[in-house]
Amino acid sequence: MSMSAEAGYTSTITIKKGQSRTMAGLCAILLGGIGLHKFYLGKPIHGLFYVFFCWTFIPAFVALFEGVRYLMMSDAEFQARLEQDKLDHIGGTFASSGITTESHIKCPDCRALIPKEARVCQHCSCKLIPQ
Repeated sequence: MSMSAEAGYTSTITIKKGQSRTMAGLCAILLGGIGLHKFYLGKPIHGLFYVFFCWTFIPAFVALFEGVRYLMMSDAEFQARLEQDKLDHIGGTFASSGITTESHIKCPDCRALIPKEARVCQHCSCKLIPQ
């Protein structure tokens, strides 16, 4: 029996996905040919494709470009793309996920897509003016 439970307090533990942009970039550049960066980012299926095709050296070239791209991103953009599962996408449309230019805008600080009516960005916590 816990003292805080008796007093009516509750405690919560928040586990945040905290992959480092720098670590992901270095893993991609140094050992990306075998998909280490994909395993680090929590994408084991993608990592297995890198392992299965490492003998072609194509994954090594792709990983080199991914590593450089990760290192050139800001930390906020990296975390936003990681949370949205968009690290593998360079661009494209979001219509299939229900995100459109009519319903969402890009945050001026972290460039994450957020609903137009939002007052605070859920990724970087900057204050927004609804449009």
